[in-house]
Formats: sequence, C-alpha cells, structure tokens
Amino acid sequence: MSGTDKPIGYWLKHLHNLIEKQFDATLGDLGLDRRQWQILNALSSAARSRSEIEQALAPFWPDGVPHFGAILDGPDGLVTRGWVADDGDALNLTEQGRAAHRRAAERVGETRRLLLHGLSPEQYAETVRILSVMADNVETALASRAGVQD
Repeated sequence: MSGTDKPIGYWLKHLHNLIEKQFDATLGDLGLDRRQWQILNALSSAARSRSEIEQALAPFWPDGVPHFGAILDGPDGLVTRGWVADDGDALNLTEQGRAAHRRAAERVGETRRLLLHGLSPEQYAETVRILSVMADNVETALASRAGVQD
C-alpha cells in the first residue's frame, strides 16, 4: 500500500503524533514541552491574559479546554521557574523567560525547516489552504446539522 492509498485522517493523525514526538526531542533537554513552548511563544510578542492564552491554545488540546495549572504553576511550571510573571491580569515573560524563548525558538525553527524540507513555499501555502477549506467544510456541515437538531 502506498502512502497515497491511506486516507487523510491517517496522515493528519500520524503527522500530529510525529510533530509531538519531534517537539519532545527538540525541547526536552531544555525542560520544555510543546504546550509550554506555545505559551512562551505567545507571550514573546506581548503580555496576554490567561483567557487570551487559553483561546489561542484551545485547538491544541484534545478536549478543546486548556489546562494551565501544571504548565504555569506546577513544580516545573513556567511561573514557578520564573520564566513567566503573573500579575493577576496578564502573563508576561521575564528576562529569564525571554532567554528561554530565544533558545527554544532556534530549535523550533530547525524543526520547522525539517518538517518543510522538500516543499516549496507555494506547496506549503497550498497545503494549508486545502486543509483550511476541508476544516471549513466540516465546520459548516456540523453547524448546519446542529441547527437541524435544535
């Protein structure tokens, strides 16, 4: 069976799992996982509230609801390490957090280059466009189905 004989669901799930493993390999020795990286990266451009971070990361959680307790405040949490400051209204990167983000960003860039190796920018853009259209198709169908059931 060739790769093109497998359905898109297989490739989406397989690629997702491989990306998770690659992030673990890329960031593990820095004491970071993918979710922690995503928070550091989201905070690298501006302070954000917990709810803004939760909304931004919701698609990456299996149940769609981010669980930040351990990521931020647990024993290895970003606040606990002193990488993120929480003033009650907003989360901000500290100087230590900015340094950690820079180290991780270099490695994440390498991972992205590895992931996109052999693809032109146009092929990548078209792949993202196609996946976006497919997601929109399913969202529309689900919304219309929900409207029928109400």
